[in-house]
Amino acid sequence: MAGALFPARNTLTDGFGRRISYLRISVTDRCDLRCRYCMAEAMTFLPKSAVLSLEEISALADAFIARGVRKIRLTGGEPLVRRGVPDLARMIGRHLETGALDELTLTTNGTQLDRQAQALYDAGVRRINVSLDSRDPDRFRYITRWGDVEKALEGIAAAKAAGLRIKINMVALKDFNEDEIEPMLRWCAGEGHDLTLIETMPLGAIDEDRVDRYLPLDKVRAALGENLTLTDIPERTGGPARYARVEELGNRIGFITPLTNNFCDGCNRVRITASGRLYMCLGHDDRVDLRAALREGGPAALDAALDQAMALKPLRHRFEIDKRDAAPAVGRHMSVTGG
Repeated sequence: MAGALFPARNTLTDGFGRRISYLRISVTDRCDLRCRYCMAEAMTFLPKSAVLSLEEISALADAFIARGVRKIRLTGGEPLVRRGVPDLARMIGRHLETGALDELTLTTNGTQLDRQAQALYDAGVRRINVSLDSRDPDRFRYITRWGDVEKALEGIAAAKAAGLRIKINMVALKDFNEDEIEPMLRWCAGEGHDLTLIETMPLGAIDEDRVDRYLPLDKVRAALGENLTLTDIPERTGGPARYARVEELGNRIGFITPLTNNFCDGCNRVRITASGRLYMCLGHDDRVDLRAALREGGPAALDAALDQAMALKPLRHRFEIDKRDAAPAVGRHMSVTGG
């Protein structure tokens, strides 16, 4: 479906006056790892029949771009376990050439990058986020349940060689990887990467209690400040991270703090799941079925669904980690909504 099917009209603005300019699209809920803070070991994934086709994903992207979205991120699960993601990137990437889209990015765990990094670059992707919580082989295997850190590092190296700019995403976990945060920051500087730290989020039931692993990032920043000079900078990449320049190393460090420093006032994001559900907030269950609108009603129905979604977008999320054995804020896992 061509972008011309969705003529430009009013931009997407929610009930609180926030303009939606950033769309995250999950191409699959499947992943080749099982990170303990993200998934249970035994997961049930969507049947293929329930997943949007690549052409449908591209059509949804067209509709959002026509309504003012300027940045799109492809996510999962692990997006690169799905065949044809570089082809999808090319479909969406044509909007980069016209100037209708500013950036097309991707979040990955790196395990498939050695085979697909060049194809992503050729499709128009110039920057990626790679999730990497530890460079220690045993710790990496533990947190992912069976992953091989060398595979991820090879993928990162392949992405760098292909010309992709890389930001490492590291979930800060108490009594697990907090001693690796400064070494990771220094490694990133040596490789030419930025680093973003993320607080664990209460999404979906897992096999552990998140209270045991919750590490407030204000404490992490204070610890880093004992050895390094962090200077706040206004630069943003479209998401919720707040950045600082590491003066001694020359790279940037970002902090995503859904628990210690709520960032919802400036939220500019919505997420589409692999099955075509639009979630306006990670911490709420309100959703709009874009697949039904696209398949049954076409462009007009899809446009109306987007208006409905703007009316439903809440002011803020409901993330809290303040008591042991508490139920997650929402029942769905991050892999369902998209990272």
